[in-house]
Amino acid sequence: MPLNYNRTIRACFTGYIVQAIVNNFVPLLFLTFQSTYDIPLGSITLLVTLNFGFQLLVDAVSPLFIDRIGYRVSTVLAHVFAFAGLVSLTILPGLFTAPFTGLLVSVLIYAVGGGLLEVLISPIVEACPTDNKQTAMSLLHSFYCWGHVGVVLVSTIFFFIFGIRNWMYLALVWAVVPAVNAVVFTRVPLAPLIAEGETGLSLKALLRTRTFWYFVLLMLCAGASEHAVSQWSSTFAERGLGVAKTIGDLSGPMFFAIMMGLSRLLYGKYGHGFNLKRFMAWSTLLCVASYLLITFSPYPVLALLGCGLCGLSVGIMWPGTFSMASASIRNGGTALFAFLALAGDLGCMTGPTVAGFVSASFGDNLSAGILAAIVFPVVLLVSIMMMKASGGRKAKA
Repeated sequence: MPLNYNRTIRACFTGYIVQAIVNNFVPLLFLTFQSTYDIPLGSITLLVTLNFGFQLLVDAVSPLFIDRIGYRVSTVLAHVFAFAGLVSLTILPGLFTAPFTGLLVSVLIYAVGGGLLEVLISPIVEACPTDNKQTAMSLLHSFYCWGHVGVVLVSTIFFFIFGIRNWMYLALVWAVVPAVNAVVFTRVPLAPLIAEGETGLSLKALLRTRTFWYFVLLMLCAGASEHAVSQWSSTFAERGLGVAKTIGDLSGPMFFAIMMGLSRLLYGKYGHGFNLKRFMAWSTLLCVASYLLITFSPYPVLALLGCGLCGLSVGIMWPGTFSMASASIRNGGTALFAFLALAGDLGCMTGPTVAGFVSASFGDNLSAGILAAIVFPVVLLVSIMMMKASGGRKAKA
């Protein structure tokens, strides 16, 4: 790989750290917002829903303008929105009569950045002339996990030393990351997503491609398989370790994120010798086993270990689907990655929702909810096995 593209890939790694910051910093402050601004906790948790919901909207509309203004401008703007949203958290709540309005506007600003990053970063890495795109993609996505872990660890240490009342200073510190990376993206080389002389698939042609909808299903199931467990991991930590809710909120999601990041890191380092479809099939089978361990384990601590096993197993699903889709659908362009990101985010919302609703229907029995959500990794496994049997199909412009 040409040396100059190393800077591009490092900037993309940092871009996923930025996305981890905007998605995981504010949830650490829920109780602080509740006590400081006298906002009901139900309204505060709505911030997460609106963050991901707005990112879904950005995923959907991004193909309409990214190709027109270019990847460099779009990526710089994504970082600017992330920076502006984090800074706004420290300013806008005090400017509005209702502080919640200021928080909401801030979240929506950085949600634009988060949504754009999810659409842009993967195809930028995919376009770089790397030796093995599958392992590069896996390594890239591991940085979201390490960013998640870093946000929790650094924030926890900061709050312990300086007090959580000084969270606004930490928000400004985190805002430095997208600010610096925005400057970096003005200078790094970007390889064209579609080779010179070739034509990308039109949106209509993409939507008519049967293989495209197959990968949409894979992405939806990948997101649902991951988040059906990760969103409830703090509860398993509380029950399995017998710790307070605050410790459970930290240890459960961190355990899951570390195991998922480790999976992506290991595949990124050593995955060049593996067949991706076969590796994903075995990983998905392991995911099904982790769901069964969580559901039927007689010991809470084993259920917690099942959460970690789930994190290890789902690590390859999201980046692996991106890689297979890019290889199977020639010249899918921005629209391909945008709709895959949209499907993945829909899965991230659907998985926890199914688990939550079923759990509530069975008297808050979380095991019942996880058992119901096992349909997502099962469908994913069947789909991958069908694709392996057929040998895959390539769609060309």
